[in-house]
Amino acid sequence: MVREFKLPDVGEGVAEGELVSWLVEEGDEVSEDQPVAEVETDKALVEVPAPVNGTVRERRYEEGDIVPVGDVFVVFDVEGEAEAETEEEPTPSEEEQASEPPGVDSPDEAGEGADSEPAGDAGATGGETAEAAPPEDRVFAPPRVRRMAREEGIDLSRLEGSGPGGRITTADVQAAASGSEPSQATDSAATTAEPESDAETDSSSTEAAGETAVETSQSTSAPAQVESADRDRTLAAPATRRIAEEEGVDIDAVPATEERDGEAFVTPEAVKEYAEAQRQAQEADREAIEAGEPVGEAEKGTEFAPGERERREPFKGVRKTIADAMVESKYSAPHVTHHDEVDVTELVEARERLKPRAEEQGIRLTYMPFIMKAVTAALKEFPEMNAVIDEENEEVVYRDYYNVGVATATDVGLMVPVVDDADGKGLLQLSSEMNELVQKARERSISPGELQGSTFTITNIGGIGGEYATPIINYPEAGILAIGEIKRKPRVVTDEDGTESIEPRSVMTLSLSFDHRLIDGAIGAQFTNTVMEYLENPELLLLE
Repeated sequence: MVREFKLPDVGEGVAEGELVSWLVEEGDEVSEDQPVAEVETDKALVEVPAPVNGTVRERRYEEGDIVPVGDVFVVFDVEGEAEAETEEEPTPSEEEQASEPPGVDSPDEAGEGADSEPAGDAGATGGETAEAAPPEDRVFAPPRVRRMAREEGIDLSRLEGSGPGGRITTADVQAAASGSEPSQATDSAATTAEPESDAETDSSSTEAAGETAVETSQSTSAPAQVESADRDRTLAAPATRRIAEEEGVDIDAVPATEERDGEAFVTPEAVKEYAEAQRQAQEADREAIEAGEPVGEAEKGTEFAPGERERREPFKGVRKTIADAMVESKYSAPHVTHHDEVDVTELVEARERLKPRAEEQGIRLTYMPFIMKAVTAALKEFPEMNAVIDEENEEVVYRDYYNVGVATATDVGLMVPVVDDADGKGLLQLSSEMNELVQKARERSISPGELQGSTFTITNIGGIGGEYATPIINYPEAGILAIGEIKRKPRVVTDEDGTESIEPRSVMTLSLSFDHRLIDGAIGAQFTNTVMEYLENPELLLLE
């Protein structure tokens, strides 16, 4: 039988992913759990495994395409299940329902299955059922395609979508912009024209579209400008998500009318209103195209002189996620950064003594586990640093667990793997887990779950020779500590008899940024002093 495989939920809050590469070709035999594709989300690069043993029948997307979670992106031929399917005559599966264009009812759904299906659900596609065309006044295209069409001056209503369910893709818009017409739809006037009179057909279509636009503008008011919400996560009922898919809109772009559990919640009415606003904006763009006026937001964009000395790359994926997080943190939490220096001569000596023992167990012992232990000990003394503000309920949430995030530089940007319950782990266990997570982050094989749940973050700028920084909080956490390079510096040392002398010592710099809404400067300084005490006297860590 044929098994359609939808892109699974590859991480909390992930709505779509970019298909980076196919690991199989059409016709290849695959086994269950064998990776078939690499998909990049805004959090990580993940391998998507095959759900069954079978043969790759069809790849629905090309490399570089954006695949929504829940969309069928690969189809398998599975042996040994056809007989069971025939005998049991089951109701349509979710995969079959998802592949049906909106509004098409199958014979099965009109019969016995009709009572058990919610109103508005798509039916199963039979082998001989003709696929209905989308309504003429509805354009199935995601926001990025609509933006491209505006920039290129393309009328989306005159394109036939080559994507699933008639959805218009970027390739369709690019083909239309380049002058080729594999996706150009022919309207009622064009279909009656002579094949050789292409120019006449185009002009008549344009005139018809122009008359329609004039009539529409006379009968309706000017479209309201509805700005995209551009969220990373949206709560919505399954029926609402189906409406969004049918309308060809990104549900994360729909302005939310309410919140639930602190998350934006979108209703079916909001989706429909947003889709209608988009259609009106598209109609206005079409009128502008015919009038020769600037379209959409093209005139507002930043102008760059073309040339070989510059290039453009999409601002998306991990880099876009980092940018959004930085802006949210900086504009949500008033930052204060406290700087200090700590004498870690004894810590350096202690690490040198323990390194051989760690190497015997195959563990590379760095300074970070010592710092993590010192930080968790200080967090217990100053719970404000481990707290978070619940703005919706106007409460401060004090957390009695200590999950430490370790900021890690990767080829695609900054990631923060999380070591859970760091306070209950020894130096070698912390070192082993941290090294593994950092390696996975740099190889882009880390799971989204391993990048979530931190209560406090540490970032090491000393590895690249940095000393001081003003780190941005990993919002909504209350603080982040930057560790500078350990350098030999002259320091005044007091002996037991009170004699002072200047000696070369190993000195580390600390830069603590904290949320001033929750933490006063005195608490920030005291927290830093406590961390310093543990680092200056590493034997105290044995008590933790």
